[in-house]
Amino acid sequence: MRKYYKITNNGRSNAVSNPPIEQTYSLAKQRYAELGVDTDAILQLLEKIPISIQCWQGDDVAGFESVGGLTDGGIMATGNYPGRARTPEELRADAARAMDLIPGKHRFSLHAIYLEHGGRKIERNEIGPEHFRGWMDWAADQGIALDFNPTFFSHPKAAGGFTLAARDEGLRRFWVEHGIACRKIGEAFGRRQKTPCVTNVWIPDGMKDLTIDRKGPREILRKSLDELFAAPIDPACNLDAVECKLFGIGSETYVVGSHEFYLGYAVENKKLLCLDAGHFHPTETIADKISSVLLFLDEILLHVSRGVRWDSDHVVILNDDLRAIAEEIVRGGFIRRVHIGLDFFDASINRVAAWVTGVRAMLKALLSALLEPTSRLREFETQGDYTSRLVMLEELKTLPFGAVWNYYCEKQGVPVGKAWLDEVKRYEKDVLEKREKQL
Repeated sequence: MRKYYKITNNGRSNAVSNPPIEQTYSLAKQRYAELGVDTDAILQLLEKIPISIQCWQGDDVAGFESVGGLTDGGIMATGNYPGRARTPEELRADAARAMDLIPGKHRFSLHAIYLEHGGRKIERNEIGPEHFRGWMDWAADQGIALDFNPTFFSHPKAAGGFTLAARDEGLRRFWVEHGIACRKIGEAFGRRQKTPCVTNVWIPDGMKDLTIDRKGPREILRKSLDELFAAPIDPACNLDAVECKLFGIGSETYVVGSHEFYLGYAVENKKLLCLDAGHFHPTETIADKISSVLLFLDEILLHVSRGVRWDSDHVVILNDDLRAIAEEIVRGGFIRRVHIGLDFFDASINRVAAWVTGVRAMLKALLSALLEPTSRLREFETQGDYTSRLVMLEELKTLPFGAVWNYYCEKQGVPVGKAWLDEVKRYEKDVLEKREKQL
């Protein structure tokens, strides 16, 4: 268990002791027990739910393939907050600092552009597990697992707006080979970490304006995916996911890999469907989709982000949409069938703080959902007692959820409340600000 320490005036570290937290938790525990909820058991369950933390928040999706960073392909990070990670070592240090401030043990999701190439030019269809050995060693030291993503953007061969759905056979084959190489990397991750790596395929292919042939590119994409996934890989090492989208930058009118396309493909080929919270219409949420698709799929992947007016990938916060996602996972009994990953990149605020805020929000939403007396609410519903259902849901809103969360943080040895921000500010002063001075 991690211990959170503070520095006293004499310069020595003492473990923080906060009896009121235990006292308030004891009272909260009694309140929830009256509803048949065992808070101790809930916290044990929450501890076992990993969140896959996205590496690209730490460096604005620049990667380490080249010094130029992002180029073509529908991805955009906005802001210029100082302290962006510029090397794998810096990114790993920042991620480790964030994870020290988050309760529980989680995962880390990499994109292919975060390879370590030793100063040599490595084409994306030539990358292999050897280029991610440093990441595997780091993950082993941290006691965490890795997930993976091919990078079908920010590359000259993606500049035309099409990758796996390209009509040009040379381009299409290049990107198929990239996807195949990435599956082998995911397999290597899974074999070493003894738990499956989720390798997620998302492509930016689409059209900016009026589109005549919508069927043709989808036929090509289906062919490419069949080739990409042709080689069998033990699901104990790697799980394949495909990610849909409604529109993107430069593909506002037509996206080849739509929700309907990938839903059909995932069901037919037994792949995980990735539902991204920002990839649908602004008035549409992914919460209601979870129970529908899991009637036909064994597992799914979630990319949890927060869109503001469009797929803007704002930092996840504890809002109604996030609560709805967590409630659907818990109420449906889907905890073991849903892989939860985060997908946001905000360059306008401290990047370590963005990670901590987003993961903590996701965990708070899950805890809130787990504390709900679901069986009792379901009983009201099946009996047609919608009055009691409504009243119970309203009463739950004022129960001492915060006391349970604070106790969980203390028990996990991480800062309680907003005390973690002091640690991030100290890290900013000691580490991040010095990076800017080195430029």
